[in-house]
Amino acid sequence: MSQFTAASETMADSTEPLRSPRRSGMLGRIRRREPSERLLFGAVYGTVLASSLAAALDQAPANPGYDALWVLISGLVAAFAHGYAHALAHHTVTGDKPLVHAARSVLTEWPLVAATLPTAGALLAAHLGWWNSSTAVNVVLVFNAVTLFGWGVWATRASGGSWPAAWKVGCVDMLLGLAIVVANTLIK
Repeated sequence: MSQFTAASETMADSTEPLRSPRRSGMLGRIRRREPSERLLFGAVYGTVLASSLAAALDQAPANPGYDALWVLISGLVAAFAHGYAHALAHHTVTGDKPLVHAARSVLTEWPLVAATLPTAGALLAAHLGWWNSSTAVNVVLVFNAVTLFGWGVWATRASGGSWPAAWKVGCVDMLLGLAIVVANTLIK
């Protein structure tokens, strides 16, 4: 009984968040494969980039197929540029050859490209006639703002933050998406 009491007091006094050594499910697999900082950076950056591009490309005459292509190309180029810059800044740290290190660094930027896919998909759906270009952009801007909220909540909880802290971070992240919505409305 005394061992249990001592262990529970130690746990209660600890300032470190309680974490299990192994996470199960999809979150655990993602965290083991990819550092969460890079995953979060790519996802948030890609979502904001895609939203900004969708809002900027939403001009008359509407060409959502062209816009979808530009969102994807921009995501790929941004991922390549960030990965390459990261490799150049850190190439002396690893024992890899510079080209191998650069290729690995660029490939780890996949979350940035993946975050542009919902926007490109919505614009492609507009190109196929499922809805008009303006509706696609509006849907994408709202979807991406909600997605940014989700990324903030997930990142905070995954790093051991409390639910209230996660909601605060999620709301701040969502403000990035809402700023694009407001700017798009004001510019039009």
